[in-house]
Amino acid sequence: MPVEVKICGLSTPETMDAALAAGASYVGLVFYPKSPRHVSLATARALAERARGRARIVALVVDADDAMLLSIAREVKPDLLQAHGNETPERIAAINSLTGIPVAKAIRVKDAADVASAAAFQNAAAFILYDAKAPETLKGLLPGGNGHAFDWSLLGHADPGTFMLAGGLTPANVAEAIRVTGAPMVDVSSGVEEAPGVKDVRLIRKFIEAAKSAR
Repeated sequence: MPVEVKICGLSTPETMDAALAAGASYVGLVFYPKSPRHVSLATARALAERARGRARIVALVVDADDAMLLSIAREVKPDLLQAHGNETPERIAAINSLTGIPVAKAIRVKDAADVASAAAFQNAAAFILYDAKAPETLKGLLPGGNGHAFDWSLLGHADPGTFMLAGGLTPANVAEAIRVTGAPMVDVSSGVEEAPGVKDVRLIRKFIEAAKSAR
């Protein structure tokens, strides 16, 4: 089966339409004010309506409180929530119960212990998204979207069919990443940008094409 692709951090109608036209399976909207990809509820609602029925709408949150989660659920109506902070398995289950929306959990990876930590979320999360654990000294460090990759071979024991790969992926390396990890789903944000938070339509197309032809 072709790899499913998520384009994350979309913030304009043009880039949303480009992702959809190129065949993205997931489109991500970021709700984290410190991120250059952050969108308001009003912008997210308008973008989500462009995508509804064409791709799965993902709302990325970072340790969001119940009020914010309920606002997103009500205004944006995402198909999936992506928890990209320090949420525990118990919190993931609570978010799912609160909103009625499946929750994917991002795990930041530096070593094998980080990969192993994903097992705790097995019964709570819809699936695991493995991202890179960027250096703490990185200027402008964010929970995700830092453009850093991790050692893909660490995922040799990941449960196939249940994870999404992220972290430093680009049109140039995504096919190799898929080959090494067997990832059924991949996620990109900074790897298809011309500047932080500014998506490049051409790179979006190239990334999706490279990922889908990797199998």
